[in-house]
Amino acid sequence: MRRAIAAIILFTLAAPALAQEQRTVEQALNSALTTFEEALPTLSAEFGVDVAAYRDALSLQRFQSGYWGGTITVEIERRDSATGSCGQFAAFVRIPPENGAVRLVLCPQFFSRGADALRQLTILHEMVHVVAGPDECRAMAFAARIEMAATGAFTPVDRYWRANGCEQSDYRLP
Repeated sequence: MRRAIAAIILFTLAAPALAQEQRTVEQALNSALTTFEEALPTLSAEFGVDVAAYRDALSLQRFQSGYWGGTITVEIERRDSATGSCGQFAAFVRIPPENGAVRLVLCPQFFSRGADALRQLTILHEMVHVVAGPDECRAMAFAARIEMAATGAFTPVDRYWRANGCEQSDYRLP
């Protein structure tokens, strides 16, 4: 009986935090989708990213993949600890897909207070990996292209760009 009461209390205390995290994820997805939609008229299959598949992945978390083959779903999960890849990034994806799904893993940094711009950029960036594979330079360049087309500016990623050797890649920032 005590365990049941403790579980109910724990759930009652945790429920508002979980609801807030869910709202944060939904707001980040909506913000990224709005930015993408604003940029869409100027985008084509740039950098090898299937724009229609990207839109579906972003808006529906499900898309037809020419890159991976078949129908792919995006499963979003949250990590509680900043270990492994979450020690370095706000999010990452588990690719290639397993059983028709790519997991988008959101790390503690993603949920930092006041990080709306980071969340939007992170979603724009990670969805490139979801749709078009692991190339970091492609993901940074495409996300920057979306931001530039939608807002006239893009988030500076110079240090990350250099750290990944992107100045020698086929991709360019706007």
